[in-house]
Amino acid sequence: MTRKGLLTTQRKMILDIISDSHDHPTAADIIERLKTRGFQVAYATVYNSLRFLTEEGYVRELKLDGDASRYDARMEDHQHIQCTSCGRVDEVLTEAPREWLAAIAAETGYRMTGEHFLFKGVCAACSHTKN
Repeated sequence: MTRKGLLTTQRKMILDIISDSHDHPTAADIIERLKTRGFQVAYATVYNSLRFLTEEGYVRELKLDGDASRYDARMEDHQHIQCTSCGRVDEVLTEAPREWLAAIAAETGYRMTGEHFLFKGVCAACSHTKN
C-alpha cells in the first residue's frame, strides 16, 4: 500500500481531534487545536488530510451556512441543526419521516439513496442571553 492510502500520524491526529469534538470543527478550528496540543502541522497537510479522511469515509464534510466546511466523525445517518445567532451546530438523531422521502421521490422521480437536512433555530444559550 502506498503512503497515500495510509492513516499517517498527522491524519490520525486530525481524526482524533474531529472524533473528540462535538462542535463540528472547521479546518481552522482543527489547526488551532493541533497548536494547543503542541503540534505544528502545515495548512496544506491539514487540508489534504481532511480530503483523505472524507474520501476514505472516516469523516463527513458538512457544507452548512457560512464559508467554511465543518467536519463530523459521526458516520451513521443523522441530521444537523445550526444556531442562526452564534453558528453552533448540533446533531439531530430523529429520523426523517418516511412519508417525506416517499413524497420527494414521487415529486422528483429520484430513487432516494440518502438525505441530509439542515434545521435552523436559536440554541438554548443564545435564547437565554436574549431574555
